[in-house]
Amino acid sequence: MTFTLIDQGRVGTVPASVEGGRVRLSADALRAALGWELHDATLCNDAMCVPLPAGSRLGEGGVFDLGEVAATLDRPLALDADEGAAYLGVSAGERAQALGSLIAPDFTLPDLAGRPHTLSSYRGKKILLVAWASW
Repeated sequence: MTFTLIDQGRVGTVPASVEGGRVRLSADALRAALGWELHDATLCNDAMCVPLPAGSRLGEGGVFDLGEVAATLDRPLALDADEGAAYLGVSAGERAQALGSLIAPDFTLPDLAGRPHTLSSYRGKKILLVAWASW
Protein backbone atom coordinates (compact mmCIF):
# COMPACT_ATOMS: atom_id res chain seq x y z
CA MET A 1 0.00 0.00 0.00
CA THR A 2 1.06 3.62 -0.32
CA PHE A 3 1.51 5.66 2.82
CA THR A 4 1.54 9.45 3.23
CA LEU A 5 4.17 10.85 5.61
CA ILE A 6 4.15 14.51 6.65
CA ASP A 7 7.38 15.87 8.11
CA GLN A 8 8.38 19.53 8.55
CA GLY A 9 5.86 20.71 6.01
CA ARG A 10 6.91 18.16 3.39
CA VAL A 11 4.45 15.56 2.21
CA GLY A 12 5.80 12.30 0.88
CA THR A 13 3.99 9.24 -0.41
CA VAL A 14 5.91 5.99 -0.22
CA PRO A 15 5.23 2.25 -0.35
CA ALA A 16 4.76 0.73 3.09
CA SER A 17 3.19 -2.24 4.81
CA VAL A 18 1.03 -2.21 7.92
CA GLU A 19 1.33 -5.12 10.33
CA GLY A 20 -0.64 -5.04 13.56
CA GLY A 21 -1.09 -1.29 13.37
CA ARG A 22 2.65 -0.72 12.87
CA VAL A 23 3.96 0.88 9.70
CA ARG A 24 6.95 -0.81 8.06
CA LEU A 25 9.11 1.10 5.57
CA SER A 26 11.98 0.03 3.36
CA ALA A 27 15.30 1.87 3.60
CA ASP A 28 14.52 3.58 0.27
CA ALA A 29 11.10 4.71 1.49
CA LEU A 30 12.59 6.07 4.73
CA ARG A 31 15.19 8.04 2.77
CA ALA A 32 12.65 9.32 0.21
CA ALA A 33 10.01 10.44 2.70
CA LEU A 34 12.05 11.60 5.68
CA GLY A 35 15.65 11.93 4.49
CA TRP A 36 17.09 9.48 7.06
CA GLU A 37 19.46 6.57 6.40
CA LEU A 38 21.01 3.91 8.61
CA HIS A 39 24.83 4.03 8.87
CA ASP A 40 26.77 1.92 11.41
CA ALA A 41 24.08 1.85 14.14
CA THR A 42 23.16 5.52 13.64
CA LEU A 43 20.29 7.19 11.80
CA CYS A 44 21.69 10.02 9.68
CA ASN A 45 20.29 12.81 7.52
CA ASP A 46 22.06 15.72 5.84
CA ALA A 47 22.42 17.66 9.11
CA MET A 48 23.05 15.10 11.88
CA CYS A 49 23.37 11.51 13.05
CA VAL A 50 21.44 9.98 15.96
CA PRO A 51 22.76 6.80 17.62
CA LEU A 52 20.38 3.88 17.91
CA PRO A 53 19.50 2.76 21.45
CA ALA A 54 21.37 -0.30 22.75
CA GLY A 55 19.77 -3.50 21.52
CA SER A 56 17.76 -1.72 18.81
CA ARG A 57 16.64 -3.87 15.91
CA LEU A 58 15.75 -0.85 13.81
CA GLY A 59 16.53 -1.44 10.16
CA GLU A 60 17.10 -5.15 10.64
CA GLY A 61 16.46 -6.88 7.37
CA GLY A 62 16.18 -3.52 5.61
CA VAL A 63 12.81 -2.81 7.25
CA PHE A 64 12.11 0.20 9.47
CA ASP A 65 9.23 0.49 11.92
CA LEU A 66 8.01 4.10 11.68
CA GLY A 67 7.13 4.20 15.40
CA GLU A 68 10.65 3.09 16.34
CA VAL A 69 12.17 5.67 13.98
CA ALA A 70 10.09 8.42 15.62
CA ALA A 71 11.05 7.22 19.12
CA THR A 72 14.75 7.07 18.20
CA LEU A 73 14.57 10.65 16.90
CA ASP A 74 12.61 11.76 20.02
CA ARG A 75 9.74 12.95 17.84
CA PRO A 76 6.02 12.48 18.47
CA LEU A 77 4.14 10.48 15.84
CA ALA A 78 0.47 10.87 14.92
CA LEU A 79 -0.44 7.74 12.99
CA ASP A 80 -3.60 6.54 11.27
CA ALA A 81 -2.61 3.21 9.77
CA ASP A 82 -6.11 2.56 8.39
CA GLU A 83 -6.03 5.81 6.39
CA GLY A 84 -2.39 5.36 5.40
CA ALA A 85 -1.14 8.63 6.88
CA ALA A 86 1.32 9.79 9.56
CA TYR A 87 2.67 13.09 10.85
CA LEU A 88 6.03 13.45 12.62
CA GLY A 89 6.18 16.36 15.05
CA VAL A 90 9.29 18.23 16.10
CA SER A 91 11.47 16.82 18.88
CA ALA A 92 11.16 17.90 22.50
CA GLY A 93 14.54 19.63 22.24
CA GLU A 94 13.41 21.71 19.26
CA ARG A 95 10.15 22.62 21.02
CA ALA A 96 12.05 23.66 24.16
CA GLN A 97 14.41 25.80 22.11
CA ALA A 98 11.50 27.53 20.36
CA LEU A 99 9.71 28.15 23.65
CA GLY A 100 12.91 29.42 25.26
CA SER A 101 13.28 32.05 22.56
CA LEU A 102 9.93 33.59 23.64
CA ILE A 103 9.20 34.29 19.97
CA ALA A 104 5.83 33.06 18.76
CA PRO A 105 5.69 31.33 15.39
CA ASP A 106 4.45 33.63 12.65
CA PHE A 107 0.94 33.24 11.25
CA THR A 108 -1.63 35.25 9.32
CA LEU A 109 -5.35 35.35 10.11
CA PRO A 110 -8.21 37.56 8.92
CA ASP A 111 -10.06 39.93 11.25
CA LEU A 112 -13.86 40.13 11.31
CA ALA A 113 -13.81 42.43 8.26
CA GLY A 114 -11.67 39.92 6.33
CA ARG A 115 -8.44 41.98 6.42
CA PRO A 116 -5.39 39.73 6.95
CA HIS A 117 -3.11 40.39 9.92
CA THR A 118 0.34 38.82 10.28
CA LEU A 119 1.75 38.41 13.78
CA SER A 120 5.27 39.45 12.76
CA SER A 121 3.99 42.83 11.58
CA TYR A 122 3.26 43.63 15.23
CA ARG A 123 6.72 42.67 16.50
CA GLY A 124 7.83 45.02 19.28
CA LYS A 125 4.25 46.00 20.11
CA LYS A 126 2.02 44.59 22.82
CA ILE A 127 -0.98 42.73 21.44
CA LEU A 128 -3.75 40.64 22.91
CA LEU A 129 -4.70 37.41 21.14
CA VAL A 130 -8.10 35.97 21.92
CA ALA A 131 -8.77 32.37 20.92
CA TRP A 132 -12.06 30.53 21.08
CA ALA A 133 -13.05 26.98 20.28
CA SER A 134 -16.48 25.35 20.26
CA TRP A 135 -15.38 22.18 22.00
